Amino acid sequence: QVHLAESGGGSVQAGGSLELSCTASPNTFGTYVLGWFRRLPGKDREFVAAVGGSGHRTYYADSVTGRFAISRDTARDRADLTMNGLKPEDTAVYYCAAARTTAYAPSRSPGAYEYWGQGTQVTVSS
Repeated sequence: QVHLAESGGGSVQAGGSLELSCTASPNTFGTYVLGWFRRLPGKDREFVAAVGGSGHRTYYADSVTGRFAISRDTARDRADLTMNGLKPEDTAVYYCAAARTTAYAPSRSPGAYEYWGQGTQVTVSS
């Protein structure tokens, strides 16, 4: 099984930035996609971004395209999510997740991901 640990959550004013980190163990490079999801207040978890098993391809939800960036440090098996231009509607608990790689693009469905971190709170004030 894979253990995931998130860090970097906090509070920020609208327009500010935060960087979240997800550390995976054991090593998942080439075997698992690492993704970020978020659970907005009163809503189900939704896809935010993912980075492919090779670390070369990235995917984003329309709501964060151009503002968020995901990257993968294969040596440390860590996925970072840099969040810029934060909006109050970005307020949520953010989760790191891992899914086995396939021949297709990573799934955007939470149910496709086998392993999850405990989540980290991001709060954006207006």
